Amino acid sequence: MSCLLCPLLFWPALIGTAVYFLRKYMQGGTFTKQTDETGKVFIVTGANTGIGKETVLEIAKRGGTVYMACRDMNRCEKARQDIVRESNNTNIFARELDLSSLDSIRKFAAGFKKEQDKLHVLINNAGVMHCKKSLTKDGFEMQLGVNHMGHFLLTHLLLDVLKKTAPSRIVNVSSLAHTQGTINTGDLNSEKSYSRIDAYSQSKLANVLFTRELAKRLEGTGVTVNSLHPGAVNTELQRNWEFLDYAFVQLLLNPLQWVFFKTAKNGAQTTLYAALDPELKEVSGLYFSDCKPKDVAPAAKDDKTAKFLWAESEKWTGVNTSKVD
Repeated sequence: MSCLLCPLLFWPALIGTAVYFLRKYMQGGTFTKQTDETGKVFIVTGANTGIGKETVLEIAKRGGTVYMACRDMNRCEKARQDIVRESNNTNIFARELDLSSLDSIRKFAAGFKKEQDKLHVLINNAGVMHCKKSLTKDGFEMQLGVNHMGHFLLTHLLLDVLKKTAPSRIVNVSSLAHTQGTINTGDLNSEKSYSRIDAYSQSKLANVLFTRELAKRLEGTGVTVNSLHPGAVNTELQRNWEFLDYAFVQLLLNPLQWVFFKTAKNGAQTTLYAALDPELKEVSGLYFSDCKPKDVAPAAKDDKTAKFLWAESEKWTGVNTSKVD
């Protein structure tokens, strides 16, 4: 009888083993270097959940002082308490930041400067993905407004502190979706037509173009800036995907996501690498994935488009970046 059962047990065991190793492989690279971040100050946007929360938790465990910049203060405070409890680090602060509001961004930056005179790492992590057409409080298409314009303004409002604290870093969380993006110079705000996917890809391409252009303008200041792709991560960022509105689709996708998508903790590894690795102290203008440098799409190397986006970003946000040039 036992011999008859052998084939029946063999195939499930083989499949299970294959699935296990496939899932392990899909979790990607990890940042394993031990660093001491005591005395260093960090800002992480979108820090109450997903990659952002895991990023804060790891920095907290390494002794860093972290400002969690979030729109929903109830969720942010709950996440902060979780992180303090797990890390035994009380230097974790929850502060309100709505990247869809230029006023909120200015208020956050001003408040931070009243509390701190140094900033070692700014991690522009927050984002929205594939949302229905909507506008920010200032009339920007939501995905471009939050993912790029909001962080463009925030970064420039904090550049003086970053320069003062140099060597310091800026980390922009982009996406592989940038490879599918184009900067629609004739309809940047998606007023003539709108596609959830195209608008998201445009915003992620904007992250990379901004990173590369800013790196050039910050040469010699001691402030570096890099962008990254965290990987396909199972987080709340997927909540606006249209096909997930159907329960049976979610039921089918759940096991696939478990196998092929990273956990939030593993999704945070490349962010931590870009923010903390001592070997990247003077590295700027690069794009990382799975804790390694990766090439960017040809569209992300277009200097003409980068300058167009920069000029439009200045107009939209109302900041004068001439001091950075």
